[in-house]
Amino acid sequence: MGGIGKTTLAQLVYNDSRVDNRFDLKAWVCVSEDFKMEEITKSILRSVSSESSNAGDYLNKLQTELKKKLVEKKLPLILEDFWHQNYDDWSRLISPFGVGTTTVVTTRDKTVSSMVGTIPDYKLPTLSDDDCISILTQHALGAKDFSGHPNLGEFVVQIAKRCKGLPLAAKTIGGLLRNKVDIGKWEEILKNLKRCFAYCAILPKDYEFTEEEIVLLWMAEGFLRVEATKQNEDLGHEYFQELVQRSFFEISNKDESRYMMHDLINDLAQSVAKDICFRVEDDKALNVSSHARHSSYIGGRKDRIKKFQVFYGKKGLRTFLPLKMPEGWRYISNQVLSELLPEFKYLRVFSLQGCYLTEFPNIIGDLVHLRYLNFSYTQIKTLPNSMCKLYNLETLLLRGCSRLEEFPSEMRFLINLRHLDIRGSDSIKMMPMGIGELTNLQTLTNFVVSQDNGRQIREMENLSNLKGGLVISELQNVVKAQDAWVAGLCYKSNLRDLALEWSYNFTGEEIHKDVLDSLQPPKMLERLTIECYGGETFPNWFGDPSFEKLSILDLCYCPNCTLLPAVGRLPSLKSLLIQRMSKVKNVGANFFGKDLSINAFPSLERLRFQDLPESEEWDPCEVDENVRSFQHLHELIISNCPKLLGSLPNRLPSLKKLKINLCQQLRSLPGCLPSLEELVIQECEQLVVSLSSLPKLSDLEINGCQEVASTSCANSGSFIERVSLSDISKFTSPMEGMMLGLTKAERLYIRGCEELISSWQNQEGPSTHLRPIRFLEIHNCSRLVSIGAEDEKEEYMQLGIPCHIEHLSIHCCERLERLAESLHSYRSLTVLRIEGCPRLISISNGNLPPNVRRLTIKECENLQYLLDGVNNNINSTPLLKHLVIENCKSLISLSSRAELPIRLQHVDIYGCEKLTSLSSNGKLPVGLKYLDIRRCRALESIAQEIEENCSLESIIICSCDNLRSLPRESNKLRYLSLSRCEKLHALPNCIHNIVSMRELFIFDCPSVTSFPEEGFPANLTSVTMWQPNICKSVIECGLHKLTCLKHLSINGASLDVVSFPCEEMLLPRTLTSLTIFGFPNLETLSSKGFQNLKFLESLEIRSCPGIKFLPEKEMFDSLLQLDIVDCPLLRERCKEDEGQEWPQIAHIPCILIANLLPEGTPRNQNHSRIVSEASEWCLHRSTQSGLQKQMERPEKEECCLLS
Repeated sequence: MGGIGKTTLAQLVYNDSRVDNRFDLKAWVCVSEDFKMEEITKSILRSVSSESSNAGDYLNKLQTELKKKLVEKKLPLILEDFWHQNYDDWSRLISPFGVGTTTVVTTRDKTVSSMVGTIPDYKLPTLSDDDCISILTQHALGAKDFSGHPNLGEFVVQIAKRCKGLPLAAKTIGGLLRNKVDIGKWEEILKNLKRCFAYCAILPKDYEFTEEEIVLLWMAEGFLRVEATKQNEDLGHEYFQELVQRSFFEISNKDESRYMMHDLINDLAQSVAKDICFRVEDDKALNVSSHARHSSYIGGRKDRIKKFQVFYGKKGLRTFLPLKMPEGWRYISNQVLSELLPEFKYLRVFSLQGCYLTEFPNIIGDLVHLRYLNFSYTQIKTLPNSMCKLYNLETLLLRGCSRLEEFPSEMRFLINLRHLDIRGSDSIKMMPMGIGELTNLQTLTNFVVSQDNGRQIREMENLSNLKGGLVISELQNVVKAQDAWVAGLCYKSNLRDLALEWSYNFTGEEIHKDVLDSLQPPKMLERLTIECYGGETFPNWFGDPSFEKLSILDLCYCPNCTLLPAVGRLPSLKSLLIQRMSKVKNVGANFFGKDLSINAFPSLERLRFQDLPESEEWDPCEVDENVRSFQHLHELIISNCPKLLGSLPNRLPSLKKLKINLCQQLRSLPGCLPSLEELVIQECEQLVVSLSSLPKLSDLEINGCQEVASTSCANSGSFIERVSLSDISKFTSPMEGMMLGLTKAERLYIRGCEELISSWQNQEGPSTHLRPIRFLEIHNCSRLVSIGAEDEKEEYMQLGIPCHIEHLSIHCCERLERLAESLHSYRSLTVLRIEGCPRLISISNGNLPPNVRRLTIKECENLQYLLDGVNNNINSTPLLKHLVIENCKSLISLSSRAELPIRLQHVDIYGCEKLTSLSSNGKLPVGLKYLDIRRCRALESIAQEIEENCSLESIIICSCDNLRSLPRESNKLRYLSLSRCEKLHALPNCIHNIVSMRELFIFDCPSVTSFPEEGFPANLTSVTMWQPNICKSVIECGLHKLTCLKHLSINGASLDVVSFPCEEMLLPRTLTSLTIFGFPNLETLSSKGFQNLKFLESLEIRSCPGIKFLPEKEMFDSLLQLDIVDCPLLRERCKEDEGQEWPQIAHIPCILIANLLPEGTPRNQNHSRIVSEASEWCLHRSTQSGLQKQMERPEKEECCLLS
């Protein structure tokens, strides 16, 4: 049931501090009714990693990447509003998750609950009427009950009953009626907001939006009635906040700056809007009224004209808005611009945000009613001059147009323009002439001072309505300071964020100070950034306490400044950045302000000094004990100040985070840090760190310093939860005191620091004082010979580890030889990783901890046997599920005498050149699901046989030169990839019986000369056949029999055909993607062969030097993308507006025409080399092999992208 509180309950769990403490990562994804596995996986990836993904929309690559990110990590995953009932899809969605992932699903569907649940579901009960009355009165009257308003009693009871026990309904209705105590007013609810709210029916469910976005749309539609005392934007802000307060809009879980509507509220908006608003989602059939005025559509990666059929005939349309756009470029059919757009004569809101457009037609100038135009993140270089006839235009968004260089010459005629956003459009060289005539401008994100006309800055004088943020860049082009003064920045009282930027290779630094002096900002400024300033000092207004609202100040790259500005008296300054000031030698009295008798920096919370190569001394000016500076400083970062010697401020009572990096001469830290929680020291060779006076320290990282001192007091580290110690020259005795103090530490990272590790050996053992540690990582301990304590005494160390440890990683310990038998008693250990330990020869199966679930061994060049044992006991590691081995060059077998663990599910083996077999008995565990073997050149077989009940779903084998045959495959196999296996002579004869198989990839296996006569597995959805030797037999098997096939990629180097598909070859009607490569004599694509491909969306033609002709246009009606690579004759015939084939393809949203081979290469010259080079590309495109990232565009290409 919707609105019962499922999401609220999940939020309480998700945001609970206990969850933060227990898990490493967090992810929340709103799934909704539109189940798209790729988008869900990408959303999870974004939540767990700050790095951008190169996997594109390829699910297998996305899941492989996600799986790697979750290695040894614990993750709570919330899947909100789940509707999809396909169990296969659910199984595949969760396949990257390991034992560390806890998944919570909210759903209204009992079938979904039964499908996903491993424990009984929790069904939320509805509220009682009394509870609904309580919520109603709380939100409507701000009271616990309505006793203060008895006249409303009966009315409240009636409304409560209509809520039917749903808290969201009670909250929303209560919000609507807030502070209205007259029944008449309750019954006539907020007519002024009705149109604004109804308009939000065009927003897709789960769409997240900003206040600015919605207010600008309302304004463009004329919903904000003009009041003499208020700007439209201010009125829109009031309306928006009214809807927030009344719970129509709620703050997003993922981004507090964004909002969204609950599904029920979205349904309500559609009900209120009736037939005035509509949304186009996923080509669904719509019956749209002729009265419709406002529309949105879900922007796809590639949108053909069919998607927009519903818009034809809607001549009264006022809103054409793409929403929920995918990441990266999207492509839209040319017909939308050439045929559809001219119909919309009354359009007020138009957006092509994110489209790969290089130019825009002049037709835009005919849409004279336009008030909102969004070309953000397009590839346009110029704007059409006709746009200057849009006299009603109020909002022009050009954010992220990286190729845009100039504005139309007559842009000054857009006199109603209020918002011009050019953030990220960094190629703009100058502002439009006459910009000073656009006096209604409120938003101007960047003013670029022209090299040819520095005086243009004067035009800012008349832009008195500017508000929000403004960047003035290329200030080196201002020749006279008087021109900057005329701009009148100090009078633009609504500016809140100002950046003044010169270029890095500036000239004319002699007038920089005068220019900066003339650009004095308004007193109400909240943030100021100065970048690339060439003056030696700062003007007098800098640091004046009259800037009482200034809270953020960034000074970046001021290479000629010798003194820091006096900013210590700014009353509201919270964040200060001093960066790249190469001539500053001292941080002293001038920095604090002229009057040292008052507290400097009274509000400062964050202070960063970065890249001050000549700075030698910091004088804290602590001459008067009654004067306290930096009393609220929470974070101090000092980075790359190699000559800094002087003392840091000694009294920092509120400091919580201290990070010092690359300060090679610094010798000591502040003496009194009672509130410090996080300490990070990196590459400070002379620094002596004392931990004695840090009672609240919870995070400690020390890398490369002279000495760490501690006391024998156990309380000195009693709050520390995470410890990282690397390359420390000396530990002051007694170190036992510090180790005994780690009573709460859960994470410990040690690099080098053998003195610290050896201190463990001198005590009863680490189990007592390191009991809380769950994650332990040790690097570069050259004396370590054994993991786990042994009885024998040696001159080298034996690592005794905490008894409750869960994750253990050992890296680059060159003398490590074995795992001690005592390690088997560590029952909490679930993840073990050993890397770069060349003396490790074998790992006894009996010595592994019994509950290890993931075992990773890398770069252990002398390891011969992984699971070695004296008997066939397979139960010593019964829970091992994931095994990863990389670059162990001496590895002969995974097991010399024992079977592989029975619960093993994932096996990844890379670069083990002597590996001949996986186990001595030639069997694989029945529970194994994923097998990935690469560059194991001696491997002869993966198994002698595979059990009938084997769970194997995916096999990837690459560059295994000695592999000769494959066993009978698992009945559950879904994916099979074979590449560069020179001696593999045949595919399994029974391959056709594997009804579970979905994807088949074969490449560069020269001994495989034919496909089994029995044919293909019947349910294949993807076939990549880049093995020329078997192409003919593949065709003879009858591809048309594959009634589920969607993706086909085929190498035709061995086929002597001039037309594709040839007469004896029929293609499956279900194809959505087709790649043909290397057909040496191909001249044409057959219209007859393509006429049944009604679902084909992507066609790639590659390295077919003789091809000239394409099918008739009608054969390409469904096509979204066409790639033509290394087809020189066809490339000429497909030139835009010129080539004979252009009319056939002009409607296709995305066209790529590229040339990788040198011009003039003979058609048949060295064709095998061409095949080889392009075969490398083929591996890039393999959906799961993962050898290289997806190649979206060739590196050296002549490329024409059209849209």
